Amino acid sequence: MTQCERILDYIDRHGSISQTEAKDELGIMRLASRVHDLKRMGYPIIREMEHGKNRFGERTVYARYRIV
Repeated sequence: MTQCERILDYIDRHGSISQTEAKDELGIMRLASRVHDLKRMGYPIIREMEHGKNRFGERTVYARYRIV
């Protein structure tokens, strides 16, 4: 299974994916690059920016990808 196939499967099962999930769950380090590949293949993927906190309690912003 390719990284792109893993990402599509994960989104299908969970609804979306973030970089942390891609790294921890799928072992994919360059999620944005794979999303770019998927978009070039014709998949309608959107990026939504989310706010959260890092392990030190500091505010952070990160991307979450979904298929529309």
